[in-house]
Amino acid sequence: MVKSEIIEKLKEKHPLLHFNRVSTIIDIILDTITQGIIDNKAIEIRSLGRFSVRTINAKPNARNPKTKELIFVPAKKKISFKMSKYLKDKINQII
Repeated sequence: MVKSEIIEKLKEKHPLLHFNRVSTIIDIILDTITQGIIDNKAIEIRSLGRFSVRTINAKPNARNPKTKELIFVPAKKKISFKMSKYLKDKINQII
């Protein structure tokens, strides 16, 4: 599902809101989440899950598998997501 489909679903549930207003609300939510992650803050949405930033340590003795040459891989950050119990139960619900 892409952003425009999410906006359409919200518009169906709330027909009084205009497309532009719903789009602006979604943009504000996504920008807030993005800025929180950039600031190394954990973002928790109760029924969805928790986004957090993890630091991957540098690897000074890594090897290039093609040339077998020793290379240095610098430290980097990645986003970690842990789903909520509610979402896990919904996904694993037996139909």
